[in-house]
Amino acid sequence: MTPEFSVLLPVYAGDDAGFLRRAFDSATVEQELRPTEVVVVQDGPVPPAVAAALEEIARSEVCDVRVVRIERNGGLARALDVGLAACRHEIVARVDADDVSLPRRFAVQVPLVDGGLDLVGSALVEFEDDEAVTGDTRVLPTASAEIARYARFADPFNHPTVVYRRSAVARAGGYEPLHLMEDYLLFARMIADGAAVANVAEPLVKYRTGAGAYGRRGGLALLRSEVALQRRLRADGFTSRAQLARNLAVRGGYRLLPVGVRRWGYRALLLTGLRRRAGVAA
Repeated sequence: MTPEFSVLLPVYAGDDAGFLRRAFDSATVEQELRPTEVVVVQDGPVPPAVAAALEEIARSEVCDVRVVRIERNGGLARALDVGLAACRHEIVARVDADDVSLPRRFAVQVPLVDGGLDLVGSALVEFEDDEAVTGDTRVLPTASAEIARYARFADPFNHPTVVYRRSAVARAGGYEPLHLMEDYLLFARMIADGAAVANVAEPLVKYRTGAGAYGRRGGLALLRSEVALQRRLRADGFTSRAQLARNLAVRGGYRLLPVGVRRWGYRALLLTGLRRRAGVAA
């Protein structure tokens, strides 16, 4: 029997209408295993072009599509919690409004969650403007123990790729507001809660980097989030004091680098050396 599942797609004023349509099509009509429903969360007012795209999506007949509107923008964590509450199915796939899900994505991930896993991510491949011209591939640890070790230093899941159980997210406390770190905090708490987790080594999502993705990884606002995240992980007993100090020095320092250096550093450190660093006892 084909498992039923929901797609959760948050949208806000900063999203691009064309990218949104592309993300929706890639997660529905182009999938080998199509979702039972799509829950789109409109987080606050959106520009006319995005509103028109949402109306078009709402009329789609590819599956049950519902648009949940939040009157005022409350941030990603709140939008995702509202969306999860609206989802009718236990299995939920995250989709971002500017990325592209590859056709095999749900056919690969959903059966793994249906078979007993609580959280499944995948590798992703980056692109800038033309999705046919791809760049780096981010492959994260695949086995549960390795994912748990890696999580003490960095997010062990590419967040636009995850499929999870609603009940497992709820057991871990759901999403909490933390600028650009909501996913990492949730995934760490799910691991600490004993969730069964895995990553698929195959890239199943194309991740758009052309719209300032590397710029968003730095600055004082993100540094504050980084510090708050690391303090929370330590307070929860998820990391040691030595790991806290290492993470603040390495990850915190990275947030203050100029964008060009940060882009180079991300590729040099995170894409090639992060797995080795995460495996070092601290």
